[in-house]
Amino acid sequence: MPTEIPLVKVGMTMHEGTVEEWYAADGERVEAGALLYRLETEKVNLDVDAEQPGVVRHLAAAGSVLRPGDIVGYIYADGEAIPDVLPTPQRESGDAAPVTPVAPAPSAEPAPPRPGGRIAASPVARKRAAELGIELASITGTGPRGRITKEDVEAAATATSADEAAAQPSAANEPQAAATLPLRGMRRTIAERMHTSLRDSAQLTMHMPANMDEAVKLRRDLLAEWAPEEVRVTYTDLIIAAAARALAEHPTMNAMLQDGVITRFAAAHVGVAVALADGLIVPVIKNAQAKSLRAIAVESAKLAARARDGALTLADVEGGTFTVTSLGMYGVDGFTPILNPPQAGILGVGQLREGVRWEAETPRRARQITLSLTWDHRVLDGAPAAEFLAAVRDRLEAPFRLLV
Repeated sequence: MPTEIPLVKVGMTMHEGTVEEWYAADGERVEAGALLYRLETEKVNLDVDAEQPGVVRHLAAAGSVLRPGDIVGYIYADGEAIPDVLPTPQRESGDAAPVTPVAPAPSAEPAPPRPGGRIAASPVARKRAAELGIELASITGTGPRGRITKEDVEAAATATSADEAAAQPSAANEPQAAATLPLRGMRRTIAERMHTSLRDSAQLTMHMPANMDEAVKLRRDLLAEWAPEEVRVTYTDLIIAAAARALAEHPTMNAMLQDGVITRFAAAHVGVAVALADGLIVPVIKNAQAKSLRAIAVESAKLAARARDGALTLADVEGGTFTVTSLGMYGVDGFTPILNPPQAGILGVGQLREGVRWEAETPRRARQITLSLTWDHRVLDGAPAAEFLAAVRDRLEAPFRLLV
């Protein structure tokens, strides 16, 4: 009997997953531990390995969206007869799991060798490159161990199309599409969650300036003090620490509304939005209210690096009770962040800029940021939301309080 290749379940809340791409071609022989396929879920992506050697047969095509536990393919042991028509497993309900069928492989394709031989690219990337007329040799792979993925091919095709379009005059009054991309994967998940967030909650946003002169000085001193240990504190780290301590004092903000029940949390699990090439992801600093500023700086740097490397685990992204997101590095002063459901609050952070503060009716120049708090009016009202935001501001304006 062949060994079934299931759609791996990642966490208790996973309802579906996508076979983003196959690393092993249909009909290819693999060794135990070889990469089989890339799984994409709402929270994290991961690569699934072969548990035993044999010939891989695809039951589900790349792009298939299935439930956890559904069978996506088989591994046939060496010498085992492989049927032309693969068996379709039944779900516990008795229904056949819906899959996008794959045509039988005419022959086994050898696994892509390492640098120095055949170009390392996934089967779907090779197929897409042939469709688009892109030379694989011209592409730098971003997949595991430098393997070329379908996204790498499409990005190269988009760049080529843009260059060609720029070199040729377009038809009058007729827009020229540089590329068309399906709404799927991380982009689809973000689109669905943000639409649901706006549809199912009562969101309002308030803005408040914070004077950052003392925070700038503190950060400069800490950069020098922690430099031998290669710990680099950021303004976002200061804001995470300030928000976490304010959440501990204002549990009405550290809350969620689910199934008609408001739950308030004692611990502040602060998520930090990290921008990626195709969207964003929110790793979580657990129990941030109890951690030192240095510990927050170390952990946030590690989480951000893992996020950009695509190496986050489910534990890294689950359990958030509040979110911090920043667009200051892009020159944005203030904006309206959208809640990360079912959380009741999200704090947006603008750029550090020159502003004015008043001392005894005398204007003084000061470096400032704008804090933009979006909250769910179903969970709390404007006054407690403003009190929470003021508590964050006060800690940033007297940042020595973050060190005790």
